[in-house]
Amino acid sequence: MNPVQKFIRYKAWADDLFLSVVAGLPESELVSPRPIIFGSLIRTLNHSYAMDYVWQSHLLGRPHGLTTRNPIDHPPIQELVASQFKMNAWYVDYADSLSNDQFDEVVKFEFIGGGIGSMSRGDILLHVANHTTYHRGHIADMLYHLNVFPPTTDFPVFLRSSVVA
Repeated sequence: MNPVQKFIRYKAWADDLFLSVVAGLPESELVSPRPIIFGSLIRTLNHSYAMDYVWQSHLLGRPHGLTTRNPIDHPPIQELVASQFKMNAWYVDYADSLSNDQFDEVVKFEFIGGGIGSMSRGDILLHVANHTTYHRGHIADMLYHLNVFPPTTDFPVFLRSSVVA
């Protein structure tokens, strides 16, 4: 297993732990206005999922159809969690399907806000994992303000677990 595959597995593992806590929150706390650009806890989760979808679309060379990084509409939490789990499984399978040369292939894409970009497949996968880590931090802060303690999702804890061979 190469480092990119390991980091994508880490993302799936951390999301699983984290979302199991968040999914148990009352709807009122999920949608309550918060001082963050996304406006609420559930919209922050939805942003992470939406961006996973955008990068998946770039990797597959298909249009994603989104016009904003911060969609106002979001599905109910159980649907969002199920969709995120399915997306994470796709990323693990996708990373496992790539040859070493394919990790280095450059993918060209258009940013939602405009402009053309290009990144290697491996760098896109690293970005996807890192991006979600960043927003789990935002959500952890919101949870602490609700007196809810998020699970420990540090990379060394993942490596210590039996998840990685």
